[in-house]
Amino acid sequence: MTAEFTPASPATDDEPVASRRDFVAAAVTVAAAAGAAAPAQAQTANVRHTNPQGMSVPAAYSQVVEVNGPHRVVYLAGQTGQDASGKIAQGIHDQAVQVMENIKTALASVGGGFEHVVKLNTYMLDIDAHGPAYREVRASYFSNKAALPASTLLQVSRLANPMFLLEVEALAILPPRA
Repeated sequence: MTAEFTPASPATDDEPVASRRDFVAAAVTVAAAAGAAAPAQAQTANVRHTNPQGMSVPAAYSQVVEVNGPHRVVYLAGQTGQDASGKIAQGIHDQAVQVMENIKTALASVGGGFEHVVKLNTYMLDIDAHGPAYREVRASYFSNKAALPASTLLQVSRLANPMFLLEVEALAILPPRA
């Protein structure tokens, strides 16, 4: 549908004058407000934030964020070598194992497993010293070598706790809930 704009006759003191710019701005504002309201409501109903039993309960973030739609997108917060009781594993190998066990617990809480992980982001204090041990542990949790997740490994100057040697966040795609 196209609208034709014809200039109005000169305005009198009683008649407001609207320009094409005013009309377009008002239409865009109404459309944006209407469009913004629907997705926000739908998103709220389709997003679930949890801190699964068997994992620590952080004050500033959720361990798991699950998005439901035609499939479920699950975002896992960065996992460290800390267990549910707050104990931090010693050494890179043990911290890497605890990280993967935390990820396994988080995935299981939404009905998933490592086969659903599509992306890993790893933050490590010393890639040269700790990279090989981490890669060995990580490989033991991803059995399907033909469908490994995309992965990023970054060296950082520090993590949230000086005792942490690495932190790993994950993104998983799961089928819809039955």
